[in-house]
Amino acid sequence: MNIQTPAKILALLERHGVRPRKMFGQHFLADRNLIDKVVALADVAPGDRVVEIGAGTGALTIALIERGARVVAYEVDEALRPVLEETLADLPVDLRFADVMEVDLDAELEGSPWNMVANLPYNVGTPLLLDVLLHVPCIESMTVMVQSEVADRLIARPGTGVYGLPSVIVGLAGRPVDSFKVPPQVFVPPPQVSSTVVRIDRKPMPEGTTAAVELARRAFGQRRKMLRRSLSEVVPAGAYSRAGISPTARPEALSPLDFLRLAEATADV
Repeated sequence: MNIQTPAKILALLERHGVRPRKMFGQHFLADRNLIDKVVALADVAPGDRVVEIGAGTGALTIALIERGARVVAYEVDEALRPVLEETLADLPVDLRFADVMEVDLDAELEGSPWNMVANLPYNVGTPLLLDVLLHVPCIESMTVMVQSEVADRLIARPGTGVYGLPSVIVGLAGRPVDSFKVPPQVFVPPPQVSSTVVRIDRKPMPEGTTAAVELARRAFGQRRKMLRRSLSEVVPAGAYSRAGISPTARPEALSPLDFLRLAEATADV
């Protein structure tokens, strides 16, 4: 078992002349017990196909391979190539150096199903997860480390202060399974914000999801305004009564299914 402790990671990085880069949101996992807990939450089994985003120093990659997973690992930072070539030497992993935000994952990941298991770089966590939910159906389950405030927004309920567009997308396309908090000291370097591991499984998206998400995007872009004002250019007045929604409501009062009904009513008017 290849265990990366904080001291080993620091020595590894120093040996290759690498420093964690803020521009990539790099905080490397350095606690094998925590890593095993992530893999357990993802319920990875031998033969499962797993895509990892942000391979870092390879600690999570190694744990996934030891579980028998077939791993495709993306890493944006070319400076980590010699690090990963050392830590993943002779291991069966498909390592791809690319900016995943510019990659068509649905085209690159052949077949289905796939799991995403990742310590997501802080700067891409939210947009990547939402894009995967909406556009990469071959990934059926996502177990990811994100900032706690991001996790809170993903699983928030209507009427709460953190409920917003990410909550609507998860509500229409996913099912939160479980989550747990992660202390800063399990990372190198320790972040100044708290982290959470959250698992979200895909569910079939209702017809009209794209239109509902676009309405939610517009509404939450002006979340202090009543719907009749923020959506005045795209929702006819008659659509609200057809959907059973008050035009004076604000977006945080609407559930994901409310946005879906409003989108359907708009299309019918």
